[in-house]
Amino acid sequence: MIKRLIIMIMALVCTGAVFYGLWREGAFLPKWVSWENMTVRDGMGAYTATLSRGQVTVVYDDSVIWNSPGELKVQQVLFGDVDHDGGEELLLLCWKIGRFGESRPFWVEKDERKWSQHIYVYQCRQGKVKPRWMSSYIGQDVTEMSVRDRLLQADPEQKQLLQADSEQKQFPQMDLEKGAEDWRESKGHLLLTDPEGKISSWLWTSWGFTREETEVSFVVFGDNLIHEPIYRYGLHNGGNFNFLYEAVTELIERNDVAVINQETPLVDDPAMYGDYPRFGTPVQVGEAIVEAGFDVVTCGTNHALDRGAAGVTFTKKFFEDQGLVCLGIQAEEEQAYQPYQILVRNGIRVALFNYTYGTNGLRIPEKYPYMVHLLEDEEKIRAQIEAARRESDIVLVFAHWGTEYAEEADDFQRKWAQIFLESGVDVVVGTHPHALQPYEILQDQEGHEMLVYYSIGNYVSAQYEQSCVKGGTAQFSVSLTTDGYRITQYSLQPLEITHEKGKYKVALLEP
Repeated sequence: MIKRLIIMIMALVCTGAVFYGLWREGAFLPKWVSWENMTVRDGMGAYTATLSRGQVTVVYDDSVIWNSPGELKVQQVLFGDVDHDGGEELLLLCWKIGRFGESRPFWVEKDERKWSQHIYVYQCRQGKVKPRWMSSYIGQDVTEMSVRDRLLQADPEQKQLLQADSEQKQFPQMDLEKGAEDWRESKGHLLLTDPEGKISSWLWTSWGFTREETEVSFVVFGDNLIHEPIYRYGLHNGGNFNFLYEAVTELIERNDVAVINQETPLVDDPAMYGDYPRFGTPVQVGEAIVEAGFDVVTCGTNHALDRGAAGVTFTKKFFEDQGLVCLGIQAEEEQAYQPYQILVRNGIRVALFNYTYGTNGLRIPEKYPYMVHLLEDEEKIRAQIEAARRESDIVLVFAHWGTEYAEEADDFQRKWAQIFLESGVDVVVGTHPHALQPYEILQDQEGHEMLVYYSIGNYVSAQYEQSCVKGGTAQFSVSLTTDGYRITQYSLQPLEITHEKGKYKVALLEP
């Protein structure tokens, strides 16, 4: 009996030792981890790193100069200039026992005895490999890492971070004195892919990597068509038009970019107020748009010239002076053609276009040929979109087109949708029909996809037709994927225009 017990104990000990040995070797790491053998070289071809069976060997000048620490089990190795010092670093995506790197916080007495995933960064200089940064547990599961350069337009906080980083490393200081629209710098971003295929982007700062946003969300509202009953009510009640947008302020706040189609020109002279067919909208409506939190207004519409060149110039200057992006029109002094603008949110560069099919027979002044952007010269528009694609991550077109009151797209819309698709546009949002029309994803022969909302109808108007009181908000998100930036979510939330005792309001409806 005792002999059998001893044998059982010895068997259990041996089994435990085997399992412990397997655990120490990482045999029980997640099944989604892919252990591959690979050989990579730095950009100059001076250093060669070979990954085999979880260990890395670095060769320089035909000699082995470094082996990865034995306690690491390396999943992937690559070279890339992630700290922006002009030289490429050696990066290891690896596993180790314990959650911390070479050091741990002073309040942590003892590291955990479990496997966790880390990123280690090494400098390769003068034939030597030296530790640069050893991360603690990175906080997410990573199947793959890569380094990618992106064109950035820095916001003030980002500029401060990058400027401090630049000064500390003592390499040529970046020109941060340029205007916000002109400043851009190519940066090496570390991209991490999780088991579900989602990508996160990380930017190096002086203390390590900081996670960046890789998604930008949009909400787009239709025709802001201010008929006389609407502006009369607002003017008779203190000149405050915030009531028009109070139902959507939360929706605006939830999205990174909010866009509205300002159908009619703004004026500050009461003598220039007007209804159909020549609109003139009190500037207080513009003030309410600003107060509501909109980021972009599209003004290239068939009514853009209703108050002549002066109305276009006033509208453009008003919105731009308030910090909004104003598309589709150019002020009298803007002599050079500016077909698109670049908007940056969360490090993502978005090219924005706005065209209209026409201006109700009103001729664009010969002195100002670019005052309203027209949807007519196919060759020129294709060239404009091609230029914008070279500057941006994503291209959006706001098209004022289609047949009024029609609930299906017409041939003109479908023709231009195909042109936009062939030109590489990512999203098209249509206005003008004053009625909701379908939306869909189109795909070209190369697999490029384009989201098109043929018409999102009115946001607000005094039109009484049933189709005109049912509008919608286009909502979509652009995210970083393995194929670059793509549309990853999209929907349309319906809305309804109501009025009671002369007051026009908007109500969001359930999708």
